[in-house]
Amino acid sequence: MREVTCGEIANAVERLCVVAATVLPPALGILLECASETESSPAGASALGDVVENFKFAAENGLPICQDTGMAVVFADIGQDVHIAGGLFEDAVNEGVRRGYENGFLRKSIVADPLRRVNTGDNTPAVVHIRLTAGESVRLSVAPKGFGSENMSAMRMFLPTDGMDDIEAFIVETVRMADANPCPPTVLGVGLGGTVEMAALLAKRALTRPADRRNGDPFYAEAERRILRALNALGVGPQGFGGDFTSVAVNIETYPTHIAGLPCVVNVGCHATRHAECVI
Repeated sequence: MREVTCGEIANAVERLCVVAATVLPPALGILLECASETESSPAGASALGDVVENFKFAAENGLPICQDTGMAVVFADIGQDVHIAGGLFEDAVNEGVRRGYENGFLRKSIVADPLRRVNTGDNTPAVVHIRLTAGESVRLSVAPKGFGSENMSAMRMFLPTDGMDDIEAFIVETVRMADANPCPPTVLGVGLGGTVEMAALLAKRALTRPADRRNGDPFYAEAERRILRALNALGVGPQGFGGDFTSVAVNIETYPTHIAGLPCVVNVGCHATRHAECVI
């Protein structure tokens, strides 16, 4: 049994909040740079040039990539042979978020109640997803989620008789209706299967997959490529100015489901789909 202290967890989360807010994941940065070099629309190419310049400047100067530094979503894979010492795990996570947003000078955007909207003042509480795994380590991934893109997400309960064509049409329509609102080029996380809440969790987790990595199942990998082509054929383009790159990645994650249902959730990520991770 290995001991991991709440202090270690809080320190790690604090650091990850700042890194995630200021440094774009490398694979996504490369995709955006390539898009800026090949975009055929002058307005779209100009917008992509600004996007690339912005995320490079942010990384070099330790500044947020976007003014919306998001709601902190924390994925924690905790080994079964780990003992959390010195307090409660979620308290440690929220302490790390509080310090990260304060010391990193990140915008605090969380209200304590959905309808009585008073700001908590420290960007807590985080949304925490805990998964028990084998071993004696703790893997943490912090994914700040801005709500310009989150607001464009959608879910649908398909019939078990529906097929991939129906699901693809739903995904494409979601992006078409979103138009410029999620600050394209977007990254899409798609959760398929399980129950409603599992599909939503899969979709969110899918946004933390490297943007250049396709699903390990060839059937879904090809679907990801096909959907991406359909999204870019919409012509929404970078920042909605028109062009070839409405999206740069589609990440599908699946889970077994009930014979009577087929839940699907599309979680929309903006061009600054951010996350940072570490292992304690």
